[in-house]
This record gives sequence, C-alpha cells and structure tokens, in this order.
Amino acid sequence: MSLENVIARHELRRAGAPPARAKGVVLLIHGRGATAESMLPLADVLAMPDLCYLAPQAAGHSWYPQSFMAPTDANEPYLTRALNRVAAIIGDITEAGTEAARLAVIGFSQGACLTSETVLRNPAPYGFIGILSGGAIGPPGTPRDYAGSLAGAGVFLGCSDHDPHIPLGRVQETTQLMIRMGARVTERIYPGASHTINDDEISHLRAGLSALPM
Repeated sequence: MSLENVIARHELRRAGAPPARAKGVVLLIHGRGATAESMLPLADVLAMPDLCYLAPQAAGHSWYPQSFMAPTDANEPYLTRALNRVAAIIGDITEAGTEAARLAVIGFSQGACLTSETVLRNPAPYGFIGILSGGAIGPPGTPRDYAGSLAGAGVFLGCSDHDPHIPLGRVQETTQLMIRMGARVTERIYPGASHTINDDEISHLRAGLSALPM
C-alpha cells in the first residue's frame, strides 16, 4: 500500500509535500464542529514544505457527542469508532513506509483529546505528538493502565489555565502519563489564554517537527 492509497482509502485531506517526496507525515485531527480543511492552514503557518500534512474528517463534524470528561458510555459507540479510525490511519501510514519516527500526530481541542487517547492506547516511538487544548479521555478515576512504551516520542501539551472545556488537572495528568510511558514531554500552561492555538504553541510545534529524522 502506498501513501497515496492511504489518502484515498481514508478520504484524507492533504497539504504540503506530495506523498511521493515527503520526508515525513503530519496527521492533523480537528476539533468539535470543525473540518479537516480547517487544520490544513497549519501547513503554511509551520512553513515546513518537506512534510505531507493529512487530515481526516469526522462524520457530522464531531468525533463523539459529549464532553471528553463524560462517562465513557455516554460517548459510545462514537468514541470507539473514532479511536479505531485514527489508529487505523496511523497503522496504514506506517505500513505504507513512513516509520513512526517520521510521523507526527497533532490535534486541537476534541481532536487533541482523541490524539491523546489514541497514542496512549497505541504507543510507539512517534516522531512528535502535539496536544493543543486536550488530554486523555474519560471521567475522573478512569483506569490508566496503558500497556507499551512511548520511549523516543517527543510530546508537546499546551493549554490555558482556565480553559472552559479542558480542566487543567487533566492536562497535567496526561503529561504525567506520557512521561511515565517514556516520552519526552514539554507542557506549557498559558494564564488567561483563550481556547485557540497561540504563537508560542506554533513555535513548539515547529521545533517538534524540526526534530523529525528527515
């Protein structure tokens, strides 16, 4: 299977380098109410033309219906479908020849939560993981007995200290989970920031992507 086949199979939107000459792949996961296309301008902002940026579209513009902090059953079967879909895309990208070290997964808001939970459940030495206003999914007290290792993965988590959707404690819990699984983690909390992607986060994304072995 080629990367072009993966794009067609999963109906991914694309920006950046053509798949045939891309030196790395960045999978972008959009937030609630957004579109795959809304994530693609990051390719221009990050200005790293050797990377291929791919983005899946959630049905109905939402990966799951309730808050990521809601009881898990309240988000089923949509949550499991979303987790399986992103994991399948990652699996197909690596099967097509992009090793995990040259793959980055970046999500914003609901997409950041989906990114967090996907990589925790499917750990690998990813080149970079960007979690922008998000964290691991599930209500307080959710067991976090993830198996496997994120050793070799670089992770950035950024969030406001008073985000209306993302409790600060969940961001910090996610940071500690990923450290425990062996990832190199940078966490930045922005006092008074809004629920958006800010310039400092863009700088950290660019630094993380620059470290991909290209």
